[in-house]
Amino acid sequence: MHLAPLPDRIGHVGGIESLTLDERRYYFGFDYRSDVVVSPLIDDPGAMAAFASEYMRQTTGKHDVAYWEELVASGAEESSLAGDDADRTFSSEELRGGLPEPGTHLLYLLGAATEWDTWFTEAPDVQRAYTGLGFDDDDSEFLDRCLEAVGKHGARARPAEFAVASFHLAEAAERAPGNWGTLFGLLAEGIASKALG
Repeated sequence: MHLAPLPDRIGHVGGIESLTLDERRYYFGFDYRSDVVVSPLIDDPGAMAAFASEYMRQTTGKHDVAYWEELVASGAEESSLAGDDADRTFSSEELRGGLPEPGTHLLYLLGAATEWDTWFTEAPDVQRAYTGLGFDDDDSEFLDRCLEAVGKHGARARPAEFAVASFHLAEAAERAPGNWGTLFGLLAEGIASKALG
């Protein structure tokens, strides 16, 4: 099985991480220095090792499939990104539940997959809400602050924060590269249903 690499993410130095969605384990390459995912989600350990051998590197250079097979096995057992296995275990039902909690591993992965961007220029109303809340272009904490406000007071009581958080997350989920939409598309569905509800 040949898997296409993610655009502009070939040859990164990195390791293997994994997550579980609906009791199925998915592996992915991760560049720890750049905080960016460098592969699609791959549910077959052998295919992950073959992908890494072709498209990824270690600090010591390129390695064969057997070398990467050991790292794939390790990626199932432990993570350099999440301290607890529960933090990298997700269900479709949970993801469709609406806005995620601030500071979660899910949000970290979404940022690492999409390399967070601000898409507010495409939505002037959201841009006005963002600046009206006192955020500027350099505010890296705006998403957590909006999620905290909505979580504490509710979307109806904090419509500006809800508009900013839901738009940003939905846009990021929609732009997730490769098959990362498998995970983040469910999140987008949940956000959309909360907005309609």
